[in-house]
Amino acid sequence: MEQGDIKLRAVEPEDLELLYKWENNAEFWTVSNTIAPFSRYTLRQYIENSHKTIFETGQMRLMIVLKSTGETIGAADLFDFDPYHHRTGVGILIADAGNRRKGYATMAMKALASYCFEVLHLHQLYCNIPASNKPSVDLFLSLGFTISGTRKEWLRDGDNWADEYFLQLIRPVKG
Repeated sequence: MEQGDIKLRAVEPEDLELLYKWENNAEFWTVSNTIAPFSRYTLRQYIENSHKTIFETGQMRLMIVLKSTGETIGAADLFDFDPYHHRTGVGILIADAGNRRKGYATMAMKALASYCFEVLHLHQLYCNIPASNKPSVDLFLSLGFTISGTRKEWLRDGDNWADEYFLQLIRPVKG
């Protein structure tokens, strides 16, 4: 799956240290609903089982690679895959702040959406984004997602509570 300078590829054994670094970065925990670190052992098992299809596991991770340099800069996730209702949750990570706001997330999400609609034949994609995460909200809105709802005081941030948006992208009708 390719779009512009982005290629999405399967997780490889060589990605272990990169995944270990990303999954254990507490900065990313609030957006991934993680509250504990992952061991290398757990991640190695995940990688060993990544050959299973989304129909078997209900999820899929794809690595985001720059075609121009071969650098792996992030990951795109499908989760809560529901083959009956033809939908899945989506998430994206551009790990290094230096690679953000360069259009890579947009390219990766376009490639991912194309895969979801054209290969998996899904009807809709959805995501949950903290209302305060304006760059992510703007990214998904620019891709045609709409805010379908707001979960009030849904996320705990220390002693405070924050709202979360629920966004959806219904498969475009080709005409």
